[in-house]
Order: sequence, then structure tokens, then C-alpha cells
Amino acid sequence: MRVLLLSNSTAPGKEYLEHAMEALAEMLTGVRRLVFVPFALADHDGYTAQAAKALAPLRVEVAGAHEGDPIKLFNSAQAVFVGGGNTFRLLRALYARELLAPIRDRVAHGTVYIGSSAGTNVACPTIRTTNDMPIVQPPSFDAGGLVPFQINPHYLDPVEGDVHMGETREERLGQFLEENDVPVLGLREGTWLRRVDSSLTLGGDEVGARLFQRGHEPREIPSGADLSRLLETVALFR
Repeated sequence: MRVLLLSNSTAPGKEYLEHAMEALAEMLTGVRRLVFVPFALADHDGYTAQAAKALAPLRVEVAGAHEGDPIKLFNSAQAVFVGGGNTFRLLRALYARELLAPIRDRVAHGTVYIGSSAGTNVACPTIRTTNDMPIVQPPSFDAGGLVPFQINPHYLDPVEGDVHMGETREERLGQFLEENDVPVLGLREGTWLRRVDSSLTLGGDEVGARLFQRGHEPREIPSGADLSRLLETVALFR
């Protein structure tokens, strides 16, 4: 199993995916054809074209999952890339097209999975730790389960002196853990997770990540850390 889960696909002053190109090139070694899943945004053609342009230097042929029978497309490709956008819209589309199980099966049999933001959320057991507004209603919050723990992409640290009266990201994840017993990894911008079979590593910017676990104080995780133990998680949801 080869999985790359990005917190974000854009970075200040850089082109789409430019900040993660080295990690993408490593993960896509030997990949000739990739299926891009654009359903988190409304403009499927435009989003697919953006992904194809970004991946062109890697000499990877990109086809949109909306351009034909997705199952046939998956079977003819060596990688699937689920783009970011709104997680609820993405998951509803995956259910409507009955794609969750086929993606899970293909990845289990060697197809590379790349997710960014919403695409990272749907690689978790559920989408309950997304930051997105539920603009549509999927039939379930259950997602792909390519990793057995939860991720919070775009994680933002509390800002001292901030006058915003809503909950911080840390407080919201604390509320999630009051109801559920499963680790949540807060991926800061510019970071990603790389899974190769039973190995899991945090990559990207030196800002690292923040690990939340029920009954424990949040813990800083440095870039380069081995997080393989998280793959042994037995999640308990309510």
C-alpha cells in the first residue's frame, strides 16, 4: 500500500502542488497513468486540467474520474489522486458513484493513493474531523479508511490575543475526543503523511504536526517522525 496524504495543495507564492512536487515525484515513480477525482469542486473539467498541468513535469497522463466509467479508469491506471475542496460534496459524490469500495480495493492491491485536504479527509475512517461546512449531505460520514486514525488538514494553532469568539481548532478536536476514542493528527500547512505498507512517516515543512489523543495533552510531532504505530489504531466512534 502506497499512500500520500497532503494537508494542502496550494502554498503562498507557489503554483498548485509545487510545494509537494518532490514527495509526489517519489510516490509516482513508475506511474504512467493517474485518475484525478475532482468531485470536491464544482468545475470538474477545470480542476482536472489544473492537476494535469501540475503533474505534467512528472510525465504522468491524467484522466478525470468524471470523463468515463470510473471503474474502468481506475483499472487502467497506477494511481488515483483525490483533490481537495469541500469534503461533504466529495464524499456525497463518492457514495453516489459507488466509488469508495473500488478505490479502497485498488489501493489495497497496489494502486497509489494521493489525497489533498478533502482527499486526505476521505482517506480516514470518517470525515468527522474536517474543517468544511456541510453544504450537502452525504448518506454517511464513513469514508475510505486507508488509515485507521483521523486527520485534521490545514491545522491552525491557537493565536494568543485573537478576539475571535468561536472555538479554536484545538478546542474542536478536544470536543471530538470527548465523544470518540481515536487519535487525530493535526497536519499543518506544508506537511504530509507518507504510508508505504506498515510504515508511516510525517514529511514536509519543519512546522511538523500536532497529535491529539483522548486523555492526553496534545503533542508536537516533528517533520520526519516515524508514526507507524498509528497504523495499529483501533478506533472507537460514537
